[in-house]
This record gives sequence, C-alpha cells and structure tokens, in this order.
Amino acid sequence: MGRKYFGTDGVRGRVGESPITPDFAMRLGYATGRVLAAHDTERRHFKAGERPAVLIGKDTRVSGYMLEAALEAGFAAAGVDVCLVGPMPTPAIAYLTRALRLQTGIVISASHNPYYDNGIKFFSARGTKLPDELESEIEAALDEPLVCVPSAALGRARRIDDADGRYIEFCKSTFPFELDLRGLKIVVDCANGAAYHIAPHVFHELGAEVSSIGTEPNGLNINHEVGATAPEALRQAVLAQGADIGIALDGDADRVLMVDAEGNLYDGDQLLFAVVRSRQRRGAVAGVVGTLMSNLALEHAFAALKIPFVRAAVGDRYVMEMLGQKGWLYGGENSGHILCLDRHSTGDGIVSALQVLSAMREEGGDLRQLLGSLTLYPQKLINVALSKGFPWRDNALIKSVQGEVERDLNGRGRVLLRASGTEPLLRVMIEGEDALVVNQAAEKLAAAVRQAVSS
Repeated sequence: MGRKYFGTDGVRGRVGESPITPDFAMRLGYATGRVLAAHDTERRHFKAGERPAVLIGKDTRVSGYMLEAALEAGFAAAGVDVCLVGPMPTPAIAYLTRALRLQTGIVISASHNPYYDNGIKFFSARGTKLPDELESEIEAALDEPLVCVPSAALGRARRIDDADGRYIEFCKSTFPFELDLRGLKIVVDCANGAAYHIAPHVFHELGAEVSSIGTEPNGLNINHEVGATAPEALRQAVLAQGADIGIALDGDADRVLMVDAEGNLYDGDQLLFAVVRSRQRRGAVAGVVGTLMSNLALEHAFAALKIPFVRAAVGDRYVMEMLGQKGWLYGGENSGHILCLDRHSTGDGIVSALQVLSAMREEGGDLRQLLGSLTLYPQKLINVALSKGFPWRDNALIKSVQGEVERDLNGRGRVLLRASGTEPLLRVMIEGEDALVVNQAAEKLAAAVRQAVSS
C-alpha cells in the first residue's frame, strides 16, 4: 500500500498541522501498540500476562512534551508499557532499544529542521529502521477505532534513570581501548539539541579538553545558528579558542560535520572517506554506499583505492537498505549521516566523530592528512520552495532549462533535481570541475524552477 503518513524517516511536519497533532500522535501510539501486540514474530517472546514494551525519547523541542504524552496515552490504551528517557540522541534510542530488549524505539524529533517542526520515527528491536511492511501495518491500523484494553491490561510508564550513562559508555566503547584523546582540545557544538548533556562527556571521558557550544536548549533554539546546519558558529569557536578540532552535531545528533584547527569544514563525504581509508589500511573494505548527492570526487577517490562504490537514493534509510543488500559496512551522505555498521546499527554523529578521531590517532596525522589527495568538486545546492503536488518532473520549462544546463556542463559535471523527503522543497544541485560554471548553472536552473512554480 502507498504511504499516507510515513515518509523516508517516519512521520514529520509542522507542529499543530496534520499529522503532527496530539490526537494523531495518540492514535499512532495506539496503532503501533496494536501491531506490536498482534505481531506473531514478537508475540512468541511474551509469557502469559506480560505486555510488550517500547522506549520513547525526544529532542529538545518544546512540542516534544505534548507528543510524548499523547504517544504514551496511545500505547497505554493498547496495553503496551512505555519506558521514557527524555531528551536523548536518535542513535541512543536505537542502542537502548536493543540493549534493553524492547520491542520498538520511538524518537520524537525533526532532526535538523527548525523548532516549529517535529516528527515521530521508529526503530525495530534490533536498533534499525522499521521495515516497510511493518510501517504499512501501522498505517492500516490507524484507520481502526481506538478502543482501550481492559483496565487491568493497560500499559504502564516508567523512566529509565541511567539512560545517559548507558549511552555514554556505549559511545566510548566504539573507540579503541588502547587509544585516548589526551592532548586534544575539542569544541563540541550540540545544536541546542538532544546531545547537549551527552556529547561533551563522551569526549571528555576519553581524555580530551572539551569546550562546548549549543548546550543551552530552551525548546525554541534547536538548530538555530548552531550545529551541523550552521557550522560557522563552530568554525569561529575553534579559531577563537585555538582548538585542534571542532565537532558539529545536528538537533538529534545522528549527523556530524567537523572543523580543523585552521577553520576548514569537512562534510560527510570527506569524513566517510577518512574513516574508510583508515579502515582499509587495517584490512579489506568490501565496498561503500553513498547517495545521489555524494560528490563525484568521492566516487573517483574510492575507485583509486579499488573500493567499490554505489549510490542509493538520498536518505540514510536507503543507504542502510543498500548496505544490507550488499553485505557492506560503510556508507553515508554528504550531509553528515555516516554509517559504520561495525560500530552501531544506525547513523550516529558522536560515534562517527570518534571513528574519525581514532583514525587520526592511528595514522598520526591531522584531518587534512587523512584525506590524502581527495579534493571535492564544486557543488552548488539551491532549495526552491515547492507547492504540494506540483508536477516538476513533467514541467516543460524545467526540462528545457535542465537540458541547456547539461549542455553547458559539456560532460564535466552532474545535474540533480530532487524533491525533499522532509520539507516542501525541490533541491537543485549542480556539480562540476569549474566553480563559476557550476554556480551560474545552479542559479539558472533554480530560477527556472521558481518561474515554473509561480506560474
């Protein structure tokens, strides 16, 4: 069946507008609870009288309180117990769901979006994204009436008081035991998001001198002029403090960008290459998965290392699916989602940063040296507002100008038009060898899109 509510990463939208409303969240909790309770593959684990249990975490958006309470009510009505951890990174929920042997993990977050957006996404008992068929079952159950189980069978809620410490120790365990971060001065930008009380402790406990920004969430300032979506704040802090390296997370801490001592910014493509290149020196790497947005220079660099590289659709969900099909361990997006499946079941900004830092320690160099000869080709990305349902693929003006741009690039670049999976935007991306040509081409095509949408 087609997806009515679920996108590439759960359900997401503007708070107060369908589907991000308290009544929908309660029905979603109830529907998910009903599916969990009835699912044959899960039911066989329960003894008579036992109930399924789920974990709910959130980022620091003010709307998280409302959605958390509504989800809790829905699960309770379906006879499912709820474990609450409060603000926690998305990958922490994946880890804790698996570690606590729970049936599902739920994250209330809109990741890198502004505070007035929010979303609800799910992890399986294995700490991976829910399979499509299970999401389809939940969508079907949303159409059923909400009928409480008998009072004696209602779900109960409890808080997991040691969740912070459990996850901090897990993150540290992904860093080689024989290494430490002593002598490094690190600035950590937590985006006023879910990792504000987690990330600084991880790097400090591994020996680094740590200062932090973006650690004063007020419910409204998540991702606002800080974090991976606004890395200039981190760059300035690194330069002002004379730090060795800066680490920028996004609001739910599943993506990471880094800055070196000179203020140079490194995106997900570069960080993925640094990790994989270091891993290859210690053993074979079967292959790497990127996305349609991955820089062409990254593909060429992996080819030079004789490492197979394939592209998935944009979204860490699709990178994960491709890794599963190939049986590979490493993949990522230039936005900073990096998957190291030898360390975690999902993308994790803190864990990914630790893999880069461990490569620096093992190789004995700085971040620039880890990249070797990799130099990214100029890319220009322009987001154009898109009215819902606008048929941009079939628009004559857009197709005509796209053809002109491709002729201008003359085989020395790429053109990519892609609708965002989380926002009403069309992403116009041009990549090529010449920065001036790339910028002019992107502006030309974006202008055509704007004209087409307005007319």
